[in-house]
This record gives sequence, C-alpha cells and structure tokens, in this order.
Amino acid sequence: MLVAAAATAVALGVNAVLPVLSALTVAVVLGIGAGPVLPAGTRAGLGWVTRRFLRLGVVLLGLQLGLGEVLGLGAGTVGAVVGTVLVAFAGILVLGRLLGVSRGLTLLVATGFSICGASAIAAMDSVTRSEKEDVATAVALVTLYGSAAIALVPLTADLLGLAPGLTGTWAGLSVHEVAQVVAAASPAGAAAVGVAVIVKLTRVVLLAPIVAGTGIVERRRNTATESGRRPPLVPLFVLGFLAMMAIRSSGLAPDTALSAARTLSTLLFAAALFGLGSGVRVGALLRTGRRALALGAAATVLVGLAGLGALSLVPA
Repeated sequence: MLVAAAATAVALGVNAVLPVLSALTVAVVLGIGAGPVLPAGTRAGLGWVTRRFLRLGVVLLGLQLGLGEVLGLGAGTVGAVVGTVLVAFAGILVLGRLLGVSRGLTLLVATGFSICGASAIAAMDSVTRSEKEDVATAVALVTLYGSAAIALVPLTADLLGLAPGLTGTWAGLSVHEVAQVVAAASPAGAAAVGVAVIVKLTRVVLLAPIVAGTGIVERRRNTATESGRRPPLVPLFVLGFLAMMAIRSSGLAPDTALSAARTLSTLLFAAALFGLGSGVRVGALLRTGRRALALGAAATVLVGLAGLGALSLVPA
C-alpha cells in the first residue's frame, strides 16, 4: 500500500506539471516500469489495492453527475449520447474481431473509447478475465488517440462550420478522458467547455448498465471464478455507483463533499492502475503491436463519426 501511495503521489505530481498527461496514464506507466524491480512481497498488497480501490473509485464516480444535469441537456442530446455509446461500443467489438484483436483487449478498448477512458477500462476489467497486458494496452490507446483528438476535434469542427455549442457537444460525445474533453472544447470557448463536460459525464452514466450487462454475459460464459464461486449477477460496485448518483441527484451532498469525492476517486484509480501496471511484462505488451494500434485508430474514427451522426439527428 505504501508503494502504491508513493506511485500515486508521483503520478499526481507529473499531472500537475504536465496536465495533458492524465494521472491515471502516468500511474499505469509507473507500474509497468516498476513491476520488474518491486520485491515479490509487494504483489499481494498491490493485488488487494487494485481490486478494492478500483471498485471504490467506480462507486465515487457516481457523485460526479446528477439526473437533473442529464435531463437539462434535453431529450435529443441525451438520445445522442446513448446512441453514440451503443453504436461505438458494438462497432468496436466488430472491428476488433475483423482485425484479429483478442476478445479481452477488444472489450476493454470498446469500453474505454465509448464511455470514459481509463476509469471505464479499469471498471470493465473487474468483471472480466482480461490479461494485465490488455489493460495496459487499452489505457495506452486511450491516451494516444484521446490526445490526438484534442487537436483533431476543434480543427474538424472549424472545417465543418460547427457552432461553439455543437463543437462542445461533439467533444463530449467523442473524446475519451474528461481532461481531454476540456482541452478539445476549449478553443470554442467557455460555454462549449461547460456543455462538453456535462455531455461527457452523461456518457459515464452508461458505465453502470454496460458493465453490469457484460458481467451477466461473463457469468454465463464462465460458470465460476478462480475461487470456485460464480460472479454476482450485478456487481456491488455498480449498485454503489447508482446509489451515489441518486445521492447527487437528491442535492443532499454538499459541494465540499463532492469535490473531495472527485479527488478521492482519482487517487483510488491511480493507485489501482499502478497495481495493474506492475503486473505487466513489456514483452507481452509489445506483441499486441500493430493490430492494437489499428483498432485504436478505427475506434477513434468510429466514435467521432457516430457522434457527428447523432448530432445531425438532434433538433436545432
């Protein structure tokens, strides 16, 4: 736990100096670098940190958005969010199969690119039997192509003549991490950034049903876990996520608590992803190579086009 705490502090420090680098991404890279030299005695503790902190982080994500903010977007925009996520998720699964990418990696990429980046990847990993190398690869792809979207989204929006509000909505629909969304929408102005963040967080709401649905499928595919027990029908952390959303929607949580929960969620995810990264071996990671890069590029194009298509159906 002390090793994970130290790595989390370093990841936050790098993020403070270079905001374009997500603390979660830095934590995974630190884990991959430190894994081979960490004492064997740290493995059990890092495994515990990964499992527990990951679930707690997902629960706290529920406090970032209330139903009132979602409904304030209007039925058309909410429908565009749902449509974009579903089309992107299903489409990336098909693309992964066509490109010959492993099922585990494809599922993680589909979740991260269609919903909310590294945190969604980590949440999906908790209900599947993904390889640690797959998690690291998926996070790397989200970082690489999400960073590219910071430049591509405003440039494309200018070429298409999108109004600032539509630019913000499209950024929220198609860019992966919240920090990347803010950066991509910033050239269109503060109002566009505000819309982009709400749209992005509305995508996060869909993390619960998609992870729960995948958990049900995995339950049927794999009759028992390594401990001999079947996984729960709906993971408890998903129910906790929904409960936190209900608390946020009720208005009972003070602003200070919401701010603290946001920070704590980042800390928990960073520690968990460091633990995941520490189990990765670079040789196995590199073997995913070109096919994974091709999947990330195709997924980025698909999410962007799905977002534009959904926007075209929203009444002005």
